[in-house]
Amino acid sequence: MKMENDMKKIKICGITNEKEVEYLNEAKVDFAGFIQFVSKSKRNIETKQAKALINLLDKSIKSVAVTISPDIEQIEIIQEAGFDYLQIHGSISDEVLEKINIPAIKAFNVNDLSEYVRFHNCEKVVGYIFDAQVPGSGKAFDWSVIKNIPKDEKFAMLAGGLNCENVAQALKMTNIDGVDTSSGVENDNGIGKSREKIIQFAKIVREHQ
Repeated sequence: MKMENDMKKIKICGITNEKEVEYLNEAKVDFAGFIQFVSKSKRNIETKQAKALINLLDKSIKSVAVTISPDIEQIEIIQEAGFDYLQIHGSISDEVLEKINIPAIKAFNVNDLSEYVRFHNCEKVVGYIFDAQVPGSGKAFDWSVIKNIPKDEKFAMLAGGLNCENVAQALKMTNIDGVDTSSGVENDNGIGKSREKIIQFAKIVREHQ
């Protein structure tokens, strides 16, 4: 499942409130990520709250439930909430994979790329996100490792420490299908998303197609 066109896709992750949804609508990004069932994350929100925010998204923006090793019950809750995609960090069993009936995105950290072949052969997985060793840390990794991953028909996005200062370089080095950021577009105090940074991030990506 390749992207609909050749334009680089933009995903903003860790959305928590209505104001941030307004910023995404204004910037016309492609994906909005909502952290689900990750209690240790400061950006984690209840599924009921995420569902209300999804209803405020522009119809062109796809909603993504971002999870770590979700169980069957969590997947069922996410699917009932109406998310467009399920993003999976960590491990997932074949039994749980079988229960997924919305498009899945498998996130890989730089230390678990050995799992790539398994998901390459999984029809439920339509795309990948290549992230830093500690997802959500705001730290980048050596982007050159992406070049060693076999290309297939699924889309691929880059995450981990991306911001307005380095996203152009990341796109140039990897020629990847899209980019994903969270802390890179937060306010300087680390609380909430910055409208200016989201607008600028999207502008830079679109200038570097």
